[in-house]
Amino acid sequence: MPPIAIDTAPSHPSLSKPPFSSPALALKGNNGSSTAQDEGHVDWAGSYRFAPISEAQVSRAMIKRYFSDMYDRAVSDIVIVGAGSAGLSCAYELAKRAPEKKITILEAGVAPGGGAWLGGQLMSAMVVRKPAHLFLLEIGVPFEDEGGYVVVRHAALFTSTLLSKVLSFPNVRLFNATAVEDLIVRPDPLDAGRQRVGGVVTNWTLVSLNHDTQSCMDPNTITAPVVVAATGHDGPMGAFCAKRLVSNGMIEKLGDMRCLDMMRAEPAIVNRTREVQPGLIMTGMELSEHDGSNRMGPTFGAMMASGVKAAHEALRVLERVRVEEGVVVGDA
Repeated sequence: MPPIAIDTAPSHPSLSKPPFSSPALALKGNNGSSTAQDEGHVDWAGSYRFAPISEAQVSRAMIKRYFSDMYDRAVSDIVIVGAGSAGLSCAYELAKRAPEKKITILEAGVAPGGGAWLGGQLMSAMVVRKPAHLFLLEIGVPFEDEGGYVVVRHAALFTSTLLSKVLSFPNVRLFNATAVEDLIVRPDPLDAGRQRVGGVVTNWTLVSLNHDTQSCMDPNTITAPVVVAATGHDGPMGAFCAKRLVSNGMIEKLGDMRCLDMMRAEPAIVNRTREVQPGLIMTGMELSEHDGSNRMGPTFGAMMASGVKAAHEALRVLERVRVEEGVVVGDA
């Protein structure tokens, strides 16, 4: 049997180029002299080499930025609880319309996106009823137009695109693997006798899941004049803010999500997105648990539109109040 011929030619045009070394950066040493920094060497023939840095540099790079962000966002303008399709849509609209506002997103899961990585029954395609497809056009997600609705070939294309755009805004910070354990609630200076949501109580999710296995592990807080609840329908951490309103005595009971009826569900979720308690705006499927509206199943247009409306509601609230160090102290 003759020997098998193996094609060793590069499969990509860029791989046919000669080995490449990053240009050295001229750095000033302690004595003022210039030193060259090794930035590694690109060579696909077997001599690829990384810039030499230490493990401590990796740790300090992460710690410095993470805790700097935590310090800065201890007082935020708007906190969004939940980074699913509604929460991320809200964050996008807020960041776009109010670049001066500090928008902080908290997501209990490691991976943001909620249930928007897939369509129904673990299938890939995402269905969006018109006119919510206009949001897809704005963020640049391609789709197939089927008349009254459009289809994104894979839901992950929507979620990854939206997440990338949200995180590109300089006024947005996302803390994932971070759970909201409680709400900050104070007397409302605008309405005697009522209470006002004034921020959130946070902990790392792994801590929150282990309160029953360890001694007391106290939380942290983020103060904000507006909180947007977007934690989805009931589940391990779903509908959290809605359920806490009941246990705190701010509402008598939940409406509980009703059975599936897409035609009633989607307009109800969008049109009823609102400030449900002073300082607390509710969006997406969490609102269905609060109000007792129908579920819509595997269509996502209402999540996008409800998130956008929540952003508008949040900005309206901020226009009406006077805020000092993240706390509402009176009318604007």
